[in-house]
Amino acid sequence: MASDGARKQFWKRSNSKVPGSIQHVYGAQHPPFDPLLHGTLLKATPKVPTTPVKAKRVSTFQEFESNTSDAWDAGEDDDELLAMAAESLNTEVVMETANRVLRNHSQRQERHKLQEAPGPEQKPKPLAEPPLVPSGDLRLVKSVSESHTSCPAEELRKLSWSGIPKPVRPITWKLLSGYLPANVDRRPATLQRKQKEYFAFIEHYYDSRNDEAHQDTYRQIHIDIPRMSPEALILQPKVTEIFERILFIWAIRHPASGYVQGINDLVTPFFVVFICEYIEQEDVDAADVSRVPADVLRNVEADTYWCMSKLLDGIQDNYTFAQPGIQMKVKMLEELVSRIDEQVHRHLEQHEVRYLQFAFRWMNNLLMREVPLRCTVRLWDTYQSEPEGFSRFHLYVCAAFLVRWRKEILEERDFQELLLFLQNLPTAQWGDEDISLLLAEAYRLKFAFADAPNHYKK
Repeated sequence: MASDGARKQFWKRSNSKVPGSIQHVYGAQHPPFDPLLHGTLLKATPKVPTTPVKAKRVSTFQEFESNTSDAWDAGEDDDELLAMAAESLNTEVVMETANRVLRNHSQRQERHKLQEAPGPEQKPKPLAEPPLVPSGDLRLVKSVSESHTSCPAEELRKLSWSGIPKPVRPITWKLLSGYLPANVDRRPATLQRKQKEYFAFIEHYYDSRNDEAHQDTYRQIHIDIPRMSPEALILQPKVTEIFERILFIWAIRHPASGYVQGINDLVTPFFVVFICEYIEQEDVDAADVSRVPADVLRNVEADTYWCMSKLLDGIQDNYTFAQPGIQMKVKMLEELVSRIDEQVHRHLEQHEVRYLQFAFRWMNNLLMREVPLRCTVRLWDTYQSEPEGFSRFHLYVCAAFLVRWRKEILEERDFQELLLFLQNLPTAQWGDEDISLLLAEAYRLKFAFADAPNHYKK
């Protein structure tokens, strides 16, 4: 069992990024509390429905029109199929993808074993290694994203689940988030209107950042941005200014939560994906943004703001007072892991490692501080293709992520070493293959547990 002194180290040691140091719960607006001592909050939080509701089949245009609403304006709903509830993902397609990923991975492992240990009289024949999850075909995704009708919405989600080709990722993310209308002809006008609206917010609100009512918010944003990664990109003056404006305007326009540490990280993937459209460098982490024309940067800034806002609309309870959304998700993660891998759960429990001490950050930052940025971008391809990807599906990804390290977890026999490991997981070399396997396993968990909420309970 962990000693009192070891447990207290979690709260006493610095929040620096020095390797080997136990870190505080990053992003906590208020000190994390014990769910056992605050059971009333958890009980009072409405239970997230776990059984997906099948979308009613639309038989007439009138029914479609009455059941659909534009992402931004009433009266523009005839083109906004992508802004509908994201229940269009075909379950069979995704399950087939998940099984194919795991099956191919198993076959690859078997081939490696055969090649490493050939029989005395027979050498294994070299086998071609199939790709684990082929990214959506570039021509298909491009064709669907440029269609002049609303029909390909479901097809675009299917293609995007297994990864989006880099050249079409910017427009596909804008479509999947509901920011752009499905109809090509109306996109230029929508972009122009939304960009103009964002900079009207800047003109109206941004000068108030030094007012007494808002200076604490702006100061915290100003402090947090230099801590973000990739530093070579974020610390460029123009990028820093863009992030400050985006975060300040969002905080002012969302007083229920305001600015909370963790929200700042959610700007980066959108900005990086959208700026890549105008930068030839393969490594965007070191891209020189000063060479990008000013009008292009303005458009990227506005697009980033609106797409981030759309994401946060679905998880805002993660950032309201006491962050009840995160508290609930961490509790659900604990219950889920206790069902899918009781040995790992009991091991953490035995050494008095609480899920809040490591999984709070997983929920608060959507695993962005646990995996490289390139992996986050790939992860978000799927999140934006999944119904409630950033909230409900993220829970299963976190469960799969924890169980992925079961061998290393079970080998640790000390509270402090366990916590250090869980806060500094060795993912620096991860790539698309690792994320594809993680997503496939997460989908299997979702398939097994989402329609059986009693499985959460012991």
